[in-house]
Amino acid sequence: MSTGTNQSGTIERVGYRLASVVERWMPSPFLFAILLTYLVFVAALVLGEFGLIESAEGGAAGPFALVEHWFDGFWNFLEFAMQMTLILMTGFALAYHPRANDLLVRLAKVPDTAPQAVILVAVFSMAIAWIHWGFSLILGAIFAREMGKVAYEKGIDVHYPLLALSGYMGLALTWHWGLSGSAPLLLTDAAQVGEGTAFHMVPEEGIPLSQTIMHGYGITLTVLSIVFAALVLYLITPSGERSRDITEYIPESELFDTAGDGGETVETESEPSEKPAPAERIDNNLVLGGLIGLTGFGYVLYLLVSQGIDALNLNVVNFGFLMAGLLIWTNPSAYRDKFGEAATAAAGVILLFPFFAGIQGIMAGSGLAAEIADAMVGLATESTFPVIAWLTAAIVNAFVPSGGGEWIILGPSILEAANDLGVDLGHATMAYAVGDAHTNLLNPFWAIPLLAITRIKAREMFGYAIVMMLALFPFLAAVLYLLPYEALAF
Repeated sequence: MSTGTNQSGTIERVGYRLASVVERWMPSPFLFAILLTYLVFVAALVLGEFGLIESAEGGAAGPFALVEHWFDGFWNFLEFAMQMTLILMTGFALAYHPRANDLLVRLAKVPDTAPQAVILVAVFSMAIAWIHWGFSLILGAIFAREMGKVAYEKGIDVHYPLLALSGYMGLALTWHWGLSGSAPLLLTDAAQVGEGTAFHMVPEEGIPLSQTIMHGYGITLTVLSIVFAALVLYLITPSGERSRDITEYIPESELFDTAGDGGETVETESEPSEKPAPAERIDNNLVLGGLIGLTGFGYVLYLLVSQGIDALNLNVVNFGFLMAGLLIWTNPSAYRDKFGEAATAAAGVILLFPFFAGIQGIMAGSGLAAEIADAMVGLATESTFPVIAWLTAAIVNAFVPSGGGEWIILGPSILEAANDLGVDLGHATMAYAVGDAHTNLLNPFWAIPLLAITRIKAREMFGYAIVMMLALFPFLAAVLYLLPYEALAF
């Protein structure tokens, strides 16, 4: 490996030192969730005792009532949890198809310097996240790993934890402005927002994606943010002896094992000892798998042709990617096996989701979440509302990293305040969406599958994640305040 240069800029040194501090102190994602549970419980109890918040039943919620809210919260979002798990697993199955993986290996050979490698992984991750956040999370992780491997072979001093962060940037910035964004998709169904509250959607049929994801405002935010994030990554990329290559995290013998590549399963064909049984021939029938995949994916295309982009919602997106995966793999048994591998990547999310839903239950039942939203939006004016909506979502997302679940609780307050101030509901939703994504750079919940694939520990990556989060604060505040919504309509 080349030694590079030991000279580094001020921004790089600050990023490196902050990353070192976080690496020493940050707990594991599961312990992070447990600690947040205690923190929210105590906050709700104390604020309730002082009369600063009021529970849904009226008055302050006592300890037993908060435990009840916690328990109830575990099961409030099972449908949504399944939708999120499917998004992740369908993305995994598509990302690990051999053709997709081969493309990543070829792409990883393009950069010649460490900053180029870091930026290419990040831009790729952020662009793919606009299409499908689950696809981005898995592809970004695989790409970061392949880039680290190729950089080691080429003698490029690239800091592997920063490559892992680059692979995570789609979840940290652009996903909620894209086609699998929870809040914009939920907004298309009026029944999903304001149910059980005094707020009622106007129009009653919901807000189409042409006013959110496919609006010029959302697209412009996405492009500007990708450019800014790439610039920050360029400035904080460690050089010379500061960088740690991939072999410090994955043994070289495993990394270059020709029988497998650690995170992947290499398909091998064994010589058949006897004629396959009828059941085996049916399980591996390409016609049966391909036909149902083609039928399902064809129906999604029909919806898009007949109804346009506004046909998309969470169920349609999940159905489309589920059928696209079956269509690409064709072999039902191979697709089933790939989903089995995806379950391993999704295991951490499945474990942690009920705990964060429990936190959400405490925040909703105690009135803490509504009070945060009301206090924040109460400070807003028409011009500052996008910034306030972003900050509100960013604060709550640090405790409850579920875009859709958080939107179900905060959405009515955000939209009602926007309506009162004359702010377009699509505008308010897209401003909120970036706050929900932004503080994924603080909470490691959604990084669990990426950590498993890259073999990076959360504390090794999240120092740089926090540096990125801090750098994004002034940028997002400025762009959300200054960027006009109406002027960017197509």
